[in-house]
Amino acid sequence: MKIVVSLMSVIAFLLVLLPGPLYKFGIVDLGTAFAGFTFGMMAGGIALIMLILQTLFKRDTLTTSSVVIAVTLSLIAIIIPLGMLSTAKSVPPIHDISTDIVNPPEFVAIAPLRADAPNPVEYAGSETAEQQRKAYPELQTLTYTQSKSELMEASEQAVNNLGWELVNTDTSAGIVEATDTTVWFGFKDDVVVRVTDNGDERLLDIRSKSRIGGSDLGKNAARIRDFIKALDEVLGE
Repeated sequence: MKIVVSLMSVIAFLLVLLPGPLYKFGIVDLGTAFAGFTFGMMAGGIALIMLILQTLFKRDTLTTSSVVIAVTLSLIAIIIPLGMLSTAKSVPPIHDISTDIVNPPEFVAIAPLRADAPNPVEYAGSETAEQQRKAYPELQTLTYTQSKSELMEASEQAVNNLGWELVNTDTSAGIVEATDTTVWFGFKDDVVVRVTDNGDERLLDIRSKSRIGGSDLGKNAARIRDFIKALDEVLGE
């Protein structure tokens, strides 16, 4: 039974760990990858139940190392999917976030790169805007005193510091476009930064949008916050 418990916990762990890389490299589709989470969580639960039975009826076969490994792997297989489900319930099911929800920045050079993406390049609309307003009221247009050229350069530097792929810079239009590829699943999410003059001030807006998926689990809002932090660090603010 010890071997079965250990094997089940390893299988559970792998069913949760591997879907990301397998999808990232095109080996499985997204539906199959997410199914792995479900089966992994179930396998983790079965492994824990079997471990309890082993403790009750075959205690003499237990070793500290085998118990620690089985419990650790099984809990990881259960906690990760449950954590994702909890996050999904705590954020709105949207994937297009902008600091300007009335006139969001538009993708230009990135638009052709999203031609085959399930999520269209166009802004998701008023319903998404309303959900964002309630969930992320702090994400609004930023105001700076630096010149437009300084903000453009700082935005490029912030993109590089964050490890994103810089796709396009249009100084005359005040546009910086970039793509962020997530580590685990390799999802590509696109970002556009817009800088406009407003008298003696500059208005800066950021928009982040996923290419795939109905809910972003809050990732796009977090990405915008990361960019703002990186930009302020570059500007020394």
